[in-house]
Formats: sequence, C-alpha cells, structure tokens
Amino acid sequence: MSLRTAARLLSAPLRRVAQPRAAGASRAYAAAAQAALSVLESELDAIRTAGTWKGERVITSRQGPRISVDGSRGDILNFCANNYLGLSSHPEVVKAGIEALQKYGAGLSSVRFICGTQSIHKNLEEKLAQFHEREDCILYASCFDANAGLFEVLLGPDDAVLSDELNHASIIDGIRLCRAKRFRYKHMDLNDLEEKLKESQSSRLRLVVTDGVFSMDGDVAPLQGICDLAEQYGALVFIDECHATGFLGPRGRGTDELLGVMDRVHIVNSTLGKALGGAAGGYTVGPKALIELLRQRSRPYLFSNSLPPPVVGCATRAVELLLASNEIAQSMAAKTMRLDWSGRSVIFVDWIIPFSLIALLLSFCGK
Repeated sequence: MSLRTAARLLSAPLRRVAQPRAAGASRAYAAAAQAALSVLESELDAIRTAGTWKGERVITSRQGPRISVDGSRGDILNFCANNYLGLSSHPEVVKAGIEALQKYGAGLSSVRFICGTQSIHKNLEEKLAQFHEREDCILYASCFDANAGLFEVLLGPDDAVLSDELNHASIIDGIRLCRAKRFRYKHMDLNDLEEKLKESQSSRLRLVVTDGVFSMDGDVAPLQGICDLAEQYGALVFIDECHATGFLGPRGRGTDELLGVMDRVHIVNSTLGKALGGAAGGYTVGPKALIELLRQRSRPYLFSNSLPPPVVGCATRAVELLLASNEIAQSMAAKTMRLDWSGRSVIFVDWIIPFSLIALLLSFCGK
C-alpha cells in the first residue's frame, strides 16, 4: 500500500466527522449524553449522602511524619501514610532515583517482553528474591496488578481458592478473574478454614490466600496454623505482604519471618509503594517455574509499561539498605515499644496499635 493510499484511508473517517449530523441524530445524541450525566450525578450525590466522599489533600512538601498541606498553616502530623520506614525521602534513595533517571531515562515506552526490560529491572528482581529468600521474582506496575495477574494464571476450573473474608480488594478482584472454585473462610478462623479445606478435597490444586497483615485493623494472620492446615490437606499458601514487607520480623522480611514460616509459605506478593521507598510498583516472589509462567501469561505484566527507571532505582536502593543492615527494620519495633499507653507498653508484635498510627509514632519517637 502506498503512503498516498494510506493517507486517503486514514483521512476518510475525518471527512465523515466533518459532515454535519442530521438534526434528529444530534438531538438523540444530546439526550443520551444528558441521561448519562444524570446517572453519574445521582451516583455522586449518593456517595456524598452516605458520608463516604473521598477528598484529596494536596501535600506541598516531601512525604514524611510531618508534612505541609495546601490550605494549612505550619506542619501537619501525618497519621495515614504507608511510609513505614521513612525511606521515601531517604537521601540515598532519592539520589539513586536521580542517578537512574540520568542514566536510563524517564521511561521505557514499552512493555517488558518487547523492549522494556533494562538491566536495572533484572537486578531489582534478583534483590527482591534474595530479600524474601525465594527462587525468583517478577515486577508489576503495582501490587494490585500483581494480585490481578496471579490467580488467573495459576488456578483453573479444577482448582480451588480459599480466601479470608477480609482480604484486600485487589485479592478479591484477582480471584474473580480466575475460574477456580471459591471458598471464603471467616476472618482468621482456622476451624472454618479447615472445613473449607475438607469441602474442597476433590480439587487438583488448592491455594489458601490471606493478607499477612490486614491493614484496616492491624490483624496478623495466624500463618503457623494456616501452614499446618495447608500441609495436612495438601494445599499451597499465598500471602499479601504489602503492610509487612520491610519492617515485620527481625530482618524486616515480613509476616512469614515474624512467625517463623518463611520456608512454608509458597507465594508472596508485595509492594514497592509503601516501606520500600514509597514510589510505585509491586511484585510476586515464589518458585521459579511459577514466575516463568507469569512472564508468559500474566496479563497485567504483559500489557503494562515497564516500571520507570527512577522508580526502579529508588526501590533498589531501599532494598539494598535493608539487605545490608537489620537496624532500619528493628528501629520500627524499638520506637513502638517506647510509647506507653495507660501504663503499659504497646507490643509491636501483637499489633495493639493500628497501622494508621505508625507515622504518628515515628513523629513522637523521632526519626
């Protein structure tokens, strides 16, 4: 096809758009658009009436325990960020991001399997696998994507997934994409989980799915009991560690390290957007065969742009800091133990305090 022919074909739709619509068609289009807007406004009004409207507070400073917020005078104590270790503004993390930007550019303009994989992506995956003591790792644009990409690939109609009823929305959405039989057990209820395991014994594969730490209440999943049941009934164990990676456990490896079951949990999903620099990105670590299969079939991985080099640079440095020393992870527990409520120490391991107060605790206890 000649360039002239291609140009003529491409311009044909534009010529059609330029022609005036019939009056009747225009009125019908306008009526349909107005009806759609009415539906949207009704939905928005319902959100406001329910008291669940989510406003955005504009921060005019770096992320941290104390921040500047547009419209407020003076520093504001930040109760709600997930910057658990303060690494989002750590000088070495910021410097690494700048260096990656200068050396590797702003972005890849591509997905991983076409021309979007750089040496820094492979390096970060290796370090995350080392950090979690798993065979391999695959990066995603977010942990939401990691959860969306896992279950559809791993589980088919002959399999079963057993999910805690209070699991994160991304886990729920990811499970909806797979064709496995679904069993929802009561929150952290091992007796109910065992019943569901008995009900699903005819399945080919069974996967027990739980948050390591449930972010809304700070509950820590009973992983020892979950692993015991999984081994008894021949199931696999998956945990989402977004609210544990970097600071739970003696070395900050997460809930599985805290509870002594790192060698019994088969798959871990987590994020780079919280303790590990706070920028963006998520990942899956687990058996090499699973990670290779995800690279071949996981749709969020195959059809999403690669993580930008500055994000990769920041996350890599954050992971390196944690690999080099346990001090950063242990400082979180030490600071939390220093706070005293009603004459008793707050025990970090038991999560008496909700996660939303972590940033405030850091503010009171010093950086």
